[in-house]
Amino acid sequence: MSITRFDGRRPDELRPFSFERDFTTMSMGSVLVSFGQTRVLCTASVDDDTPRWLRNTGKGWVTAEYSMLPGSSPERIRRRTSGRDQEIQRLIGRSLRAVIDLSALGERSITIDCDVLQADGGTRTASICGGYVALHDACERLVASGAMAANPLHTECAAISVGIVKGAALLDLPYPEDSTAEVDFNVVMTGTGEFIEVQGTAEGESFSRSQLDDLLGLAEGGIAEIMDAQREVLASPPAARDDSSR
Repeated sequence: MSITRFDGRRPDELRPFSFERDFTTMSMGSVLVSFGQTRVLCTASVDDDTPRWLRNTGKGWVTAEYSMLPGSSPERIRRRTSGRDQEIQRLIGRSLRAVIDLSALGERSITIDCDVLQADGGTRTASICGGYVALHDACERLVASGAMAANPLHTECAAISVGIVKGAALLDLPYPEDSTAEVDFNVVMTGTGEFIEVQGTAEGESFSRSQLDDLLGLAEGGIAEIMDAQREVLASPPAARDDSSR
């Protein structure tokens, strides 16, 4: 079925997206990730400690915090951690832990902070994509400093939204599509083509198995394109960082 999207994209086309590496210099890793008008600042902070239940196990931990900043949407967002924020930050943490060897990380914690500067749909999936880049650079800097023998990340991690709008399966939904979708999915995958998480809901009408397959196929294609961009931006090591800049 032919459909014209409000922004002129094909059903299987991502919004213009980018990763601006080392957007800030105080954290061990940072990136400004953009998908269309959605922009999220992702930073990675390292702490030489672990949660209590992991102490003396030799394993580290990766967690995330997520928030939409005031001014990120037309209606001011209050400074608070809502139930939605907690659900999203758990998703980000689960996704990134799926692609890292926590034993190789050692007894340290890395927190990925995802602050939404501008929201136009897909903030949680953008946070996962940018969070991976920030986590990668933090690990690379730990290796460069001699704190770790090798980067404990064993593959990439990326995510994208898909949905059914007016009966058509669409990739990477901005707010005008996301807010009217009959079916809404968020899909997270690894660089080896495996699924980490599939979150899907029929917001209006129910959907068939063939529609589900179409949505997952769209997500796989979009995520493959995102991972190509992640690999390209991470092809060179991050800039050297001395202690005074952290």
